[in-house]
Amino acid sequence: MKLKYSSLLIGLLLPLTFSTADDSLIPPNAKAGECYAKVVVPAKYETFEEKVLVKEASEKITIVPAKYEWKDEKVEVTPASKKIIPVPAKYKKVVETIEVKPATRVWQTSIKKNGAPVSKEILVAAKLKGVDLDGTTPNSCYKEYFTPERFKTVTEEIVVQNEANKTEIIPAKYEMVEKTIEVSPAAKKTIEVPATYEFKEERILVEKEKTVWKKGANPAQKLDGATGEIMCLVKVPAVYKTIKKKVVKTPATTKVIEVPAVSKTINVKKLISEAEVKKTTIPAIKKSIEKKVLETKSDFIWNREGEEVEKGWNYTGHKICLVEKPALTKQITKTVLDTPATTKEVAIEATYKTMKVKKLVEEAKEVKTPIDAEYKMVKKRKKVSDAKQDWERILCQTNMNKDVILKIQNALKAKEYNPGKLDGVLGRDTRVALDKFQRDNSLATGGITYETLNALKIGL
Repeated sequence: MKLKYSSLLIGLLLPLTFSTADDSLIPPNAKAGECYAKVVVPAKYETFEEKVLVKEASEKITIVPAKYEWKDEKVEVTPASKKIIPVPAKYKKVVETIEVKPATRVWQTSIKKNGAPVSKEILVAAKLKGVDLDGTTPNSCYKEYFTPERFKTVTEEIVVQNEANKTEIIPAKYEMVEKTIEVSPAAKKTIEVPATYEFKEERILVEKEKTVWKKGANPAQKLDGATGEIMCLVKVPAVYKTIKKKVVKTPATTKVIEVPAVSKTINVKKLISEAEVKKTTIPAIKKSIEKKVLETKSDFIWNREGEEVEKGWNYTGHKICLVEKPALTKQITKTVLDTPATTKEVAIEATYKTMKVKKLVEEAKEVKTPIDAEYKMVKKRKKVSDAKQDWERILCQTNMNKDVILKIQNALKAKEYNPGKLDGVLGRDTRVALDKFQRDNSLATGGITYETLNALKIGL
């Protein structure tokens, strides 16, 4: 069944091959026929409580009055004494700013507030190419450039006809003499048997078999946070060229014929020199063919943004910026001791009268009762792991169909995420519901990863 996708979700698969590409640009341990996408794995935090002092420890002062007894005598009615008046402690409210999240420095794709985080692989690649990650000042950016591999055309000679031998017969030489002798002596006649040839086809290797990375289209690339980097590993077969060659089927030879002697008294031929065989070498025939060979490999560099780049270097689209994010603070109101509790003494003069008098048995005293400090539990968050980008195996056109999307819609609905109409089409409502499910469950966003399918309990 052919599934209809939005025109925004399907693009041409553009081949992307680099003979020495950095590991961060391609998925590790990839298999042919599978698709991968670089997705955003969110940062993880944990919440903890911290005990914060809101009121300092103090003391409460209580006055125990003096004790007296009455006696009948003419004495002082009341002796001179001191009156102790308690002066209570004074408190004041102060506002204290506490840090709930420390200031951080992060690498992003831009210095904007909503810039996407940069993966550790890209930072490692930048560091290997000379970027001082530790010594970079905030709000500084670097861009990655590459120079493509270059090929040159070379001419190679191949043999299309092997070297051969040509045989030539040089006849015997005679002179005429008057003798009654054999007209011609017994001799041998050598006849040339020429070589025979045939044409054979030979298949020669022009380019070896290889695998290349091709960009793939992501059916969920409209989700927030998607990077759009989908890579499929494709096998490209070897390239051969067939040429015709002329080869010796049977080499040239000679055949010797016996010639009998003839006797007669006549002018006869006298042998001066016998017949002989002369062999001539026929050189091989060669043909020139053109081949392309690698002249310079591709390379990558990182340049500070704003600095001039040499001609021939092209921007890859990768950019890293160091952004400093301020600490998060929270203001709380505390009640603190301004002036501690004290006492004030008032002098009382003695009075005299002949009467029953009151005599001091026990002087007045102050009793100090400690008041414990008061604390408040404040919730704080701390980061456990940074947000990062990572390669994940995803669904793409090769393994996506209407039945798979329908399973995703039903699973989202069962978990109370509204996917819209259950029609097996990856529409806007389904993409939004899928993205919300991934974020709520701290899953990687930016594609329909196999991690998400496992969380939805969907098997393929």
